[in-house]
Amino acid sequence: MRQKPFEYRFRAPCHLLIAAEVAERYDGETFVEGLPRSTLRNFTGKLTFVPAGHDFHGSQKPRTLNRTIYFYIDPRGPLADPALRFGELEFRPRLFFYDHDLWQTALKLKSQVESSGAMLRQYAEALGILLSHELVRINSDATLCETVTHGGLASWQRKRVAAYIEEHVADDIPLATLAELARLSPWHFSRSFKQSFGVPPHKYHARRRIERAKQLLANRDLSVTAIAFEVGFSETSTFTAAFHRLTGQTPSKYRRNID
Repeated sequence: MRQKPFEYRFRAPCHLLIAAEVAERYDGETFVEGLPRSTLRNFTGKLTFVPAGHDFHGSQKPRTLNRTIYFYIDPRGPLADPALRFGELEFRPRLFFYDHDLWQTALKLKSQVESSGAMLRQYAEALGILLSHELVRINSDATLCETVTHGGLASWQRKRVAAYIEEHVADDIPLATLAELARLSPWHFSRSFKQSFGVPPHKYHARRRIERAKQLLANRDLSVTAIAFEVGFSETSTFTAAFHRLTGQTPSKYRRNID
């Protein structure tokens, strides 16, 4: 918040991923256990990865007001794909590096955290899963070989998940809940769901909300605001934007065109 010299130190049972959007210093150094110290002055656009249990400390005299994103990652978190064995891997530290895919995923996660719109939780969870895969990929310095499910969800899984979404269409449904219904890990569930329904879970859920809204719009006794609340939107403007995005019309215009 201020351009004054400062020091920092970190060591924890979780991994730490740092994405420096703006970071310049007149002087200082950065140390990650297992790597040489760095006195790099400009590390804007650089990533740093501190594995769980590693010391991370440094100091700097900032040249600008830094803007940095910190992701604290539980090695045995509930969204980690079991096939990755994420909690069992020995990760290597990395200091001031760049990886396009990891950087883009980090920025997308930041955007979801800052957004106040609806239907974002599942997408954010999916990005969290993707982040774990990206970390495994860069740790091995090779493209992660994944097991691909060719057949999508089984019939009973499709029916069970679709019925649950319909029943809770107005709710914020965690990805982990849907995956548990299908008895799959969140990662494999997301892949199989898209193969079966043609879209990711969060987009399918969004579409079902709008379809429910269309049904309610036929009842002219209900206001657009009441319908927005009924299908899970906290603001009419957010509902109108989502409806227009998926139908090309505002709710009011759609209602006027109903015979």
